Amino acid sequence: MRKIKSEIEGYMNGLTREEGKLTSHFAFPPEFIGFQGHFPGKKILPGVCQIQCALSMLEKSVGKAVDLKEIVAAKYFSPLFPDDDMTCAVGFAGDADGDCVVKVSITKSTVKISELKLRVSFADKGGN
Repeated sequence: MRKIKSEIEGYMNGLTREEGKLTSHFAFPPEFIGFQGHFPGKKILPGVCQIQCALSMLEKSVGKAVDLKEIVAAKYFSPLFPDDDMTCAVGFAGDADGDCVVKVSITKSTVKISELKLRVSFADKGGN
């Protein structure tokens, strides 16, 4: 998973924060490790990679490690293919048992790709 995380961070473009919402763009080439085996002959970006995009954006924004505690909700509407330019938006949705709940919206142009709600916690980068 570290290799996927590292590659995803390398494809993150234009991370911005506006009105409490993080936004970034991603476009993954056909050789991106996340496409391996999903699916042979018709590469589709896996949901786990979409989740990691949001987590990587949070980490970069707050300067702390982010631990995924729970996938509260995940709805996938349309696939993402190699070289698709996707926009990932992450906003605060509330608190739950000391953790933070974020809402993630992934789009391609005006097409809704997925909506996620994730419960996360933050730690120091050193793991403290």
